[in-house]
Amino acid sequence: MSTSSTDRSSTQGGAPGTHDTAPGGASAAARNLQWLLANLVEEVPGVRSVAVISSDGLMLCSSDADQNAAAAPVDPGGPAKSGGDLATVVSGLASLTDGAARLMDAGPVKQSVVAMDNGCLFVMSISDGSLLGVHSSPECDMSVVAYHMALFVGRAGHVLTPELRRELAGPGDAIAIDRGPGEER
Repeated sequence: MSTSSTDRSSTQGGAPGTHDTAPGGASAAARNLQWLLANLVEEVPGVRSVAVISSDGLMLCSSDADQNAAAAPVDPGGPAKSGGDLATVVSGLASLTDGAARLMDAGPVKQSVVAMDNGCLFVMSISDGSLLGVHSSPECDMSVVAYHMALFVGRAGHVLTPELRRELAGPGDAIAIDRGPGEER
């Protein structure tokens, strides 16, 4: 990954929690997250599609062109219908592995990898409980994909504020997503 991506991710979007809106309607933080997502798909060989999923299973951002016009288009070898399909699979796998970790008293799950004949699925936790899911070709270098996912998580973790999660989830889901202790319903 070039140093310009590091420079851009650290300077674009302002300080965490800022919510300046561009003429296109998306905040600088949302554009920054979309840029990071598109960059992951474009720069990592073998990556077919990517999705960021909230802790309650809602897709926040996807490389699916229909769901997120600013991100890179979906590879034809990606999930059959949309980024929503990837989000559903990632959310289900994360739930299963979290349950297994609790049963085994193994601590929180950091990453899951499923290698299949025709592709790989990677799931990595983001610090706020949200998830990064990546679908790749079977020929991908798994260590390279995992490395770039870790970079994405490090960069996106501070950008994915409650305000941004509300913006990405849309008006109908905003209240349900980020309710913390003591917050009203």
